Amino acid sequence: MLGGAGMLMAASPARAADISYRTECMPPPISGLPPVQGTTVVQLTAPAEAKVGDTVEVVWKTVQAASKNPDILDLDKDTVKPTGTVKVGGAATGTLNMEGPRQNPPIPKNSAMILPDMKGTLKLEKAGEITLTPDAYAINVSKPLSTDTKCTPEETVRPGATIKVTDGGSGTTAGGTTSGSTSGTTGGTTSGTTSGSTSGSTTAGGTTSSGTSSGTSAGTSTAGGSTSGSGGGGGQTDFPGKEVAVQFACTSPGPAAISSKVTIDARKNGGGYALTVRTAKGVMDSPAALPAGALKPSMDVVVAGADKGSVKVTGPANAEPLEQGKPVDLPNMTGTYKPGATGKATLGPGTLTIDVTLGASKISIPCKVKGTATPSLELDTTAQEGGVSGSTTSGSSGSGSSAGTTSGAAGSGGGLAATGAEDRGTLRALGLVAGTAILLGGAVFTFTPWRRLRGTR
Repeated sequence: MLGGAGMLMAASPARAADISYRTECMPPPISGLPPVQGTTVVQLTAPAEAKVGDTVEVVWKTVQAASKNPDILDLDKDTVKPTGTVKVGGAATGTLNMEGPRQNPPIPKNSAMILPDMKGTLKLEKAGEITLTPDAYAINVSKPLSTDTKCTPEETVRPGATIKVTDGGSGTTAGGTTSGSTSGTTGGTTSGTTSGSTSGSTTAGGTTSSGTSSGTSAGTSTAGGSTSGSGGGGGQTDFPGKEVAVQFACTSPGPAAISSKVTIDARKNGGGYALTVRTAKGVMDSPAALPAGALKPSMDVVVAGADKGSVKVTGPANAEPLEQGKPVDLPNMTGTYKPGATGKATLGPGTLTIDVTLGASKISIPCKVKGTATPSLELDTTAQEGGVSGSTTSGSSGSGSSAGTTSGAAGSGGGLAATGAEDRGTLRALGLVAGTAILLGGAVFTFTPWRRLRGTR
């Protein structure tokens, strides 16, 4: 068959030998797991000899992946897809992108990851010996949620195959360009990072280019600002709040922190106030894809000054599907404040909670305010019967040490693959909700589970 500008050579393969190297695998941020160290064993197969102008096929066989599927969830048949890179050296330099099919037998809990072979094609343009060395690779699992684990060498890897390229009397061959690219949507937060599809062709001796995807955002914000607005008299009904900067610390499996500007507005309604809480646009990146209606935010507005307590405000669920790695805008959250004391009361941002519901499964991630947030609004209030003074509304988030609240039966269909880390408590909690994803963060393995997780092929 023809490949590129030359004949695709698959005959006379070089004898494959096992190449072992220490590897670090990075679970997706939404899993809350630390990096995993392991050993990768690879066999590279390529023709032992070829001529300038030939296009040859290189095959990567994963004898042993650096991590295994832990004892949490079984992986279904044909849900695993590997991609990777091979370094080209010697008479030519470059990077060869490798890709395997989404093809695997069912992989039980606590068993070795079984990966299909990856292939790539290489056009030969210079005579001499060309070395092929296995490098980084990624494992994508499509169900219950499309996630990637990325594995990179932790030591110098020796070549796995050598091709002796002869001139063969051919004329000058023009240089080429690697066409490797990676596309995906990451969690990556996720984000996160995302499932990728990598083209498997390159040109040795030419210019190489490779795409990268990133979906991680990290930001810090310094709390500041001043109390804005004083209302309650003179017939005024609308009381706009001042935008204040807030840093939230989230519990696992959420991100370590979220920074956002928050504004609290009020509209007088009888003896109470209708509150609207707004956050900054793109407050976080989605580390995973979520269907419409899966994500819903809420916040406990802190009432201080003459009045004491909190008011829960909630936002609607996302109206449109969320793409992995794309910025997420939280909808406005609304609620009603009924004063419990007379005087000047301040309203400020409190704990932000992100709920993700997929069918009967739900996971809640509380994100508490770091330090003391500056109030956004001050109101002149008159005590009302049944007001909030000295009380806290229901629905406030749990303690900072909690890994979130989950509901739903264990053992539901699909599973979150993981990297085999010893500390699996957080990921187990995710597994029990059948792959719910929490959108805060910012892969064989789990803004943390987002969808009746249907995988992609």
